[in-house]
Amino acid sequence: MSDKAETGARGEEIAAQWLRAAGYTIRDRNWHSGKTEIDIIAENDKFIIFVEVKSRTADYQVHPRDAVTVPKQRTIIFAASNYLKRYNIDKESRFDIITVIFNGSQWDVEHIEDAYYPTL
Repeated sequence: MSDKAETGARGEEIAAQWLRAAGYTIRDRNWHSGKTEIDIIAENDKFIIFVEVKSRTADYQVHPRDAVTVPKQRTIIFAASNYLKRYNIDKESRFDIITVIFNGSQWDVEHIEDAYYPTL
């Protein structure tokens, strides 16, 4: 596994743990709709949450949240729509970003709720 893939996998695991600790239920991880992958699909009483996880080491050039571009958002929104239809879910959806920045053995997590909206 490459360093980049390993960083991503570690970041996704930390994000899932973060969500569980905050009271969310994890429905799916690495769910695919065609070529699009949704990193984490979580749920709470009110929402079904589609989470894009971006992980970087501390020497990053661009903040990880900025890597979730409008075209990336559109593909996630489309995949989320497929998920809702496939599992017949009638619950309000939300699109979040979780960033994990590694600095040696330490890491910082930022959970951005309602990071973007499906009106794009």
